[in-house]
Amino acid sequence: AYPGITNKILAKNVDRICVAYSGMEKYFPKEKLLLTGNPIRQDITNLEGKKERGLEFFGLNTNKKTVLVIGGSLGARTINESIIKCLETFEKNNIQLLWQTGKGFYDMAKQAVSGYESKGIKSFAFIQRMDYAYAVADVVISRAGASSVSELCLVKKPSILVPSPNVAEDHQTKNAMALVTYNAAILIKDAEATERLCKEVLSLINDTEQCNKLSANIARLALKDSANVIANEVLSLINDRAK
Repeated sequence: AYPGITNKILAKNVDRICVAYSGMEKYFPKEKLLLTGNPIRQDITNLEGKKERGLEFFGLNTNKKTVLVIGGSLGARTINESIIKCLETFEKNNIQLLWQTGKGFYDMAKQAVSGYESKGIKSFAFIQRMDYAYAVADVVISRAGASSVSELCLVKKPSILVPSPNVAEDHQTKNAMALVTYNAAILIKDAEATERLCKEVLSLINDTEQCNKLSANIARLALKDSANVIANEVLSLINDRAK
């Protein structure tokens, strides 16, 4: 992610700074930087062959398109409130929904989807099988935390990002722009989500060409095997100190 005050202070006393994005020389000494990406959960690194299993796992229709909403483990209130307003539109347009709400919003969401679940519109406080969720998704709606952005690059999904405004130095918007600059994702400001999100989802999910472009472009930004790259760099620094 883009650096906060703590990282800027620590940077003066370290030998190597592992980063997830290019352009970090604006914030840190260039000679210390190593572009590694962020370590992510291993079950999503290979989604091949998982779509059919995912459709069965979630009880979804293979002939309908699916939107996945992930606001982070605690949810994202603006995204959640916007999705409630989208439910009828999704149902009318034969769009399925996997909606991770976070614990605090789950009861409200559960009540909201109660009349739509037979249409493949489902809410969860937390989705355990994210590999299946990513595998079945045609479009993903997400916050733009560093880990989320890294995951989206690796799963190669057309994505709509709604950065949280409640973070230091607006770093989620900067994370999102690292993709938007390369036409690898769509950004909607948090303050505009209630009005725009539903329209953007409908426009994107029905535009196969745009989905393919976003998928191809975001895949080019993926940094694979980050955990091993970082671990090997740590070992290398230890070995250099031991000489």
